[in-house]
Parts: sequence; C-alpha cells; structure tokens
Amino acid sequence: MRALCSLTACLFVFACGNDDPGGPTARTDAGELAQNNRSDGSTASGDAASTQQKTDGGAAQPKPDGATTQPQVDAGPATAPTSARYFPAGAFMYQRVDGAPLDPDSTTITTWLQNNGSWGGNGTMKIDFSIEVLAATASTPRKTFVKTEDFYDPDCDFLPFPIPAGGALEGESAYACAGDGDCHLIVVDRSENRLYEMWRANLVGSTWNGGCAVVWDMTRVYGDGNRGEQCTSADAAGFPIAPLLFSADEVAAGSIDHAIRFILPNARMRAKTYQHPGSHAGGPSGPADAPIYGSRWRLKSSFDLSKLPNAGARVVGRALQQYGMALADGGNIALTGQSDRFTTKKWNGLLSASDLTMLKPTDFEVVQTGEPIPLTFDCTRTPITK
Repeated sequence: MRALCSLTACLFVFACGNDDPGGPTARTDAGELAQNNRSDGSTASGDAASTQQKTDGGAAQPKPDGATTQPQVDAGPATAPTSARYFPAGAFMYQRVDGAPLDPDSTTITTWLQNNGSWGGNGTMKIDFSIEVLAATASTPRKTFVKTEDFYDPDCDFLPFPIPAGGALEGESAYACAGDGDCHLIVVDRSENRLYEMWRANLVGSTWNGGCAVVWDMTRVYGDGNRGEQCTSADAAGFPIAPLLFSADEVAAGSIDHAIRFILPNARMRAKTYQHPGSHAGGPSGPADAPIYGSRWRLKSSFDLSKLPNAGARVVGRALQQYGMALADGGNIALTGQSDRFTTKKWNGLLSASDLTMLKPTDFEVVQTGEPIPLTFDCTRTPITK
C-alpha cells in the first residue's frame, strides 16, 4: 500500500510559505484583457448544460407541464455575490497545488484518459457557463421544499431556502426546471454566512420540489471528507459547487485564486471509488487506470500559456497551473464557469466555450491527495470544527 499524505499536509510541507505569486506564469492579464477582447460573437451560455449522473437513489423528476411561473417572492432582485471567496483561507479549493507532490499513478491516469475518449463530448476541453449563483439577504423570503426521490438521507439537509426574486436555476430562465436537467439552485447569503445549494430544484407557482439540498457554513473549513465520508452534496463528489466556479468578473480582473470544477463522463472514472478532497462518487464505471472522483489535477507548469488564444483563456490556464481543478461530477463538459446573468462583467468578448480546446489530459498531472477510497454509499455525517 502506498503511503500518501493528505492534500492539506502535502501542501503544508511542499508549498506553505510560497506566497509569492511571481514567476513566468503569474503575471496579471487584466490590461491585456481590456485591449484584446474577442470579436467572435461568443456567448455566455456555453455549449450545453452538464448532466449529473447519480446511482444512489431516485428516479428523474418529471418535467412540469409547460409551466414557467416563478414563485411569489417580495425581496429585491437576484444579483451575483459581491465576493468570490466563500470559505476561510484554509479550505481546500484555496490551496495552491503548483508545489504539491504528484500521485504515483498520475501518468498512468492521464495517459489512460487521453487514450480512452479524453474529455467528455467530442473529446475536447469545453466550458459550461450555465450555473447561476444568486445572492440573498436577511430579508429574502425563505421557502420550505417538498423532498423528491433525489433527496438522500442522511446526506442532504432539509432546511428552508432563500429564494431571491428574479433568480433562475442552472440552464433555465427562471425557477422552473423546464428542461429537466440538473437544475442546480445556488444561493449565497453573506448576512448569515451560509451557502445554499440544491440539485434538481423545481419551483412552479407556489409549489417547490427539491432534490439533494446542502447548507454550507461559510465560517468553517471543511477538511478531508467534507460533510462526512461517503456523503454526497448537490454535487456528486460531495463538494460545494459555488466556490469551484470561475466568473466573468474574476477573469476580467485577471486572477482566479481557487480550484475549478471539473467533470468527466462516468464511464471514464474509476468504478466504486473516490478520493479526497472528495467524499463521494456518483455512478463511475471505468477501469482501475481511470481518473478518480474527487481527485485534484493541475495543468503542467511546462505548458506554455502564450499558446492559448486570448487573455481570458490564459487567466483560466494560470489558475489551472496554480490551483488546479477538482473532479466533481459526471457529465460531458469538462470545466464549469459561472453564468454571467447576474455578474458585472460578461463572457461575450472575454472567453468562449471553446477557448481551452487545445488542452489535453496529458497536459495535466494528478496531485497526491491520499489513497483511493472504496465507495459504499454509507454516509456518516461528521461534526465540523472551525
């Protein structure tokens, strides 16, 4: 058995004290972004919404009968959060991995993926821009949902959620899950330091049905195992979603200081296995050499960012070198950016869904974060300390 350290311990030994963001890949492209905006008509919608694939319960929610009426709420309009930081600095997504040791099987894993379909969809790295992040205040109405078969006990939380007026679900124009997709509902309330995330939400008129809901305490550092070993969240790996999304505001400012959400088809992830910093897996069915749910990857430092097509793509590429990406879910679009519906900056002219297609699996390395963990679905919720 390999003796592996946890990601936190590895980073402390190999990368702590490396607060200097200098070096050839750490320059700020904010000025370049202002001067070199795209003119290719790229949109903020991405190519398609990702599809989460879980096997630990539940049938698909039925589509509403063409209804798109929003619930009655009386708070102010939905807006994007005013800060990209969700948890304290010690949270895993804020730890740089450019100095962390590699998993001993890194080359085997990345080579297997390169030779077995590569990324999802047509095998190229695309970006999905469909997930909304809404902002609530203390005055935003809270509403209790009706559990569906996509709510897993004890993994999920059953608490009232804030519903900002004028908001929307992932991939939808409002709060109705009309397209029958993942329909994530994500709301951050900084007045109470809570992040609310739900998978398979569906609000039609006064009726709200909800799948797995999670309420994250933003004052806490969730360590290995997140909310509990073998426990899912609104994302199959058990991660919080919002802190792993990169926004148009971040890219326009020239810096992304956190790991990025990353997904693969379930058939290209190792069956019945997950790895820290994840705490769960959906329905992976791949062989022993395949990537592992929850694992942390980084773009090789030797990759020349100047080859990327524009300044926005280079900002994302630099984040992939410094903070990496975390394998969070099953689906066909590799990276997830935040929708620009409620952000100040917009993706059009900044970054398109196809601007990172030149990146191959073998351009990445897998970071050492611990032994693979057999998936049992026996969630044990654990108390979290600050």
